[in-house]
Amino acid sequence: MENPAFDPPTYEEPEHRDIRPSVISAFGHDTLDRVPNIDFYRNAGSVSGHRAVRPSLQELHDVFQKGGVSIPDTVDDTDDSLGTPSVDAEMALTPPKKDGTVKFGWIRGVLVRCMLNIWGVMLFIRLSWVFGQAGAGLGCVIILLSMVVTTITCLSMSAICTNGVVRGGGAYYLISRSLGPEFGGSIGLIFAFANAVAVAMYVVGFAETVVDLLKEHNALMTDPVNDIRIVGCITVVLLLGISVAGMEWEAKAQIILLVILLVAIVNVFVGTVIPATEDKRSKGFFNYHASILEENFMPDFRGEESFFSVFAIFFPAATGILAGANISGDLKDANAALPKGTLLAIIITGITYLGVALCVAATTVRDATGTNSTIVEGQHCNFSVACDFGYDFSACASEGCGFGLMNNFQVMTLVSGFGPLIIAGTFSATLSSALASLVSAPKVFQALCKDKIYKGLEFFAKGHGKNNEPLRGYILTFIIAVAFILIAELNVIAPIISNFFLASYALINFSCFHASYAKSPGWRPAYKYYNMWLSLFGAVLCCAVMFVINWWAALLTYCIELLLYIYVTVKKPDVNWGSSTQAVQFVSAVNNALSLSGVDDHVKNFRPQCLVMTGAPMNRPALLDLAHCFTKNYGLCVACEVFQGPRSEKLQEMNASIECNLAWIKKTKRKAFYNVVANNSFREGAETLLQAAGLGRLKPNTLVLGFKKDWRTADREDVHNYVGVFHDSFDFEYGTVMLRMKQGLDVSHILKANEEMNRQALEQQAENEQFQNGGKGLFKKSKRSSQQVLTTRVSVNVPQSDEVARANQGLIDASTQFKKKLGKGTIDVWWLFDDGGLTLLLPYILTTRKKFKDCKMRIFVAGLPGRLQQDNEEMEILLKKFRIKCDDIHVIPDINATPTSTSSKAFDDMIAPFRLNEGNKETPQAEALKKENPWKITDTELASFEEKTNLQIRLNELLQEKSSTAKLIIVSLPIARKGAISDHLYMAWLDTLTKDLPPTLLIRGNHKSVLTFYS
Repeated sequence: MENPAFDPPTYEEPEHRDIRPSVISAFGHDTLDRVPNIDFYRNAGSVSGHRAVRPSLQELHDVFQKGGVSIPDTVDDTDDSLGTPSVDAEMALTPPKKDGTVKFGWIRGVLVRCMLNIWGVMLFIRLSWVFGQAGAGLGCVIILLSMVVTTITCLSMSAICTNGVVRGGGAYYLISRSLGPEFGGSIGLIFAFANAVAVAMYVVGFAETVVDLLKEHNALMTDPVNDIRIVGCITVVLLLGISVAGMEWEAKAQIILLVILLVAIVNVFVGTVIPATEDKRSKGFFNYHASILEENFMPDFRGEESFFSVFAIFFPAATGILAGANISGDLKDANAALPKGTLLAIIITGITYLGVALCVAATTVRDATGTNSTIVEGQHCNFSVACDFGYDFSACASEGCGFGLMNNFQVMTLVSGFGPLIIAGTFSATLSSALASLVSAPKVFQALCKDKIYKGLEFFAKGHGKNNEPLRGYILTFIIAVAFILIAELNVIAPIISNFFLASYALINFSCFHASYAKSPGWRPAYKYYNMWLSLFGAVLCCAVMFVINWWAALLTYCIELLLYIYVTVKKPDVNWGSSTQAVQFVSAVNNALSLSGVDDHVKNFRPQCLVMTGAPMNRPALLDLAHCFTKNYGLCVACEVFQGPRSEKLQEMNASIECNLAWIKKTKRKAFYNVVANNSFREGAETLLQAAGLGRLKPNTLVLGFKKDWRTADREDVHNYVGVFHDSFDFEYGTVMLRMKQGLDVSHILKANEEMNRQALEQQAENEQFQNGGKGLFKKSKRSSQQVLTTRVSVNVPQSDEVARANQGLIDASTQFKKKLGKGTIDVWWLFDDGGLTLLLPYILTTRKKFKDCKMRIFVAGLPGRLQQDNEEMEILLKKFRIKCDDIHVIPDINATPTSTSSKAFDDMIAPFRLNEGNKETPQAEALKKENPWKITDTELASFEEKTNLQIRLNELLQEKSSTAKLIIVSLPIARKGAISDHLYMAWLDTLTKDLPPTLLIRGNHKSVLTFYS
């Protein structure tokens, strides 16, 4: 009968077939478009080795080429393909293999396995003791509470596992694909360990039964504890042999054990109606009586036991619900099998537990002597309800008794119709559960290791045989199980794994809630009978039960989870599973951005948001690193690149650049975004970025760019575009920052040379290997590494002069100087013009960073000769109000002095090629020259801005005199008035001001306050 609560999609896995190159039959004309097909939706990292591809949008949209466009029907996704590592290869649907691989349906794979795991050691060995301690009332509460926890968890698991294809890994797979590798990685390790410990628990339960039999026949080998250890170790070795033999043998063994177990359960019910013998009555069994049930209804906790301690011992009996999920990779259709099989198993086993327990509680008293303790005539007896049946067990009050619900773990044998069948059932229950856990733990652990979340555990990812059996995982599970078997105490082992299983259930429930809360369009579970708030309640309930059972064990469990979570977060495994955590982060980011849009900017909350004109970020790393020092992780940093040329021609190059540069930013751990545009010129591209970059309040407010070192030899249009970016930045009211370093910023030529050398080295290595492989033993294979080959290539094929080598090395060192910590030194701030405070704020921010913490800040300001002390005090008061620490303040009185003739001549020589020199020509001739060369510097312009020119020359002299040893120099950026100052004159000012100096920043704010002394 079909389960009406579940109507899952059928994930068929047909034989791979080629896709027709056209669909004439469907549309009546030839077209490159394809009809919808499941093969198009297979993952890019498909383990099947090939997948169908639909034509790209560009192939359909680009200008039609005669002769047609060649589009491959399939692509190979082998190990040599360029698949993105972030793709989850396991999610790919694989064509069915005809190699004898065993796949199970919902009955054998889930229902049988879950029932056998739930009907574990507790059913015949501890259930009677649980009802003896807690009574029939609270005993039913314990069973029902366990069922509530497991049912809610099953509903959550059903929703998760029907939201897409489920592969191997069980609870780890479900949690990791829902919440991400951080949660999945932490709980996966704990869950695999819990299953390994569960093997020990079930085997110890089996060993207890065997040792009790040995006691009855006086055949103990040593003492009871050591006999449990011996029998347990031998048993786990035999179970390991069955597991290693393969899943098929394990499944057959499970069926045999299930039949024995069912017969034993029926035997219990039959035994309760068979009239009790004298021997059974002396041991506390009196068939059904309401008075016995009434007496056993209320709890009678003895020793240190309580409701929750008893619940902790019983709860592992309910933990078998994930037995089917743990072998999800071996199921034919996990999406349909898991919900149906698991829910049915919970219902059947829950009813069985309640039925068996109530039968025992209604037929057996709590204490019995096991001897013929009949009541002598005239003797008064009120010890227990047994008195009503002629038995006086009052001796149990003063001395320990060996029988009854409270004292004898083998009560089920006593109650049953045929005792040996219960012993066989006990063997079957314990061994089947142990076998299921012994299979589950390595499977989960193997899936965890395959994802390479923990680098040191990849050794255990390897599988063997047609079913990819994790033999190495089996050995590890065996070792853990033996270690816990040596404890030899069931009541000690059970609470240990209760917390681990509850933590897993809590995260499964939270995964379902989190995925529902994220409201991602990708969350479309076929199983509809779940509720996000019920899942949250289940998660909270699991956490509460953990702490009630054992608060310190719960804290320990969460501490272990937290440490593993932090480890995975720091290591950042290269996976992307589209988790609900990502969906919630996205929703949160959008909501926060929207909420910011409704709030006006305030000067106290100002922080630099940098638009960095790096080009390809890897080409100018120093520029990006310095900008990141301004923003750190608290502001926006956008690295920008402009492709010059028609967009249609640059589109492919742009797409390749985006992928490459984003990978570089991620690999080098630079905290920045990357944006790229294509325009006809650099200025147009920068203008687009200045206007469009950002989102709401998350918008850049500071432009950062490097100095154009080749302005003297560059095309005048390039110079015009570069200077135009400054004008546009001022027009859009951006703060503007320009960085100049003596060595330069652009390392692209070195990167290209290294790339070429690497390519040549690989070619040479391939040639060497081909030659050696063809030698057939005549030559010994070279053991040189690829790095040695590369070194040889560099020294032989790329000769460099000492001067070029030194220059390149200096450039490389300079490009990384803001990536590492700077030593002791100064940051010299020449705050010449009040621009709103940006020139002062940025160096202050730098002093708060670890890289600059050993640098002291010095302030230089212009002053008048007659009031140096007053200017110094005023600046000191201002800095104190701003709460900005400064080690020294220098007032420069002669900043407007005439520069030296040497410096002036150097400036004249610099601008000579760009001057019009119209002053010594007739007016008509001069006008013709201006019209012919409007970009050149005129004599009139030079005369008009002579003072400003002299100021730049003089400033450079002062900078070289007072700041030549600084780690970083910051100077107010001069502004070129639009339409008045030519591009080349402005570039000459910038060049003159910053030449022959340590790294220098020219800064100009947008003349709106970014500093305030009000609270």
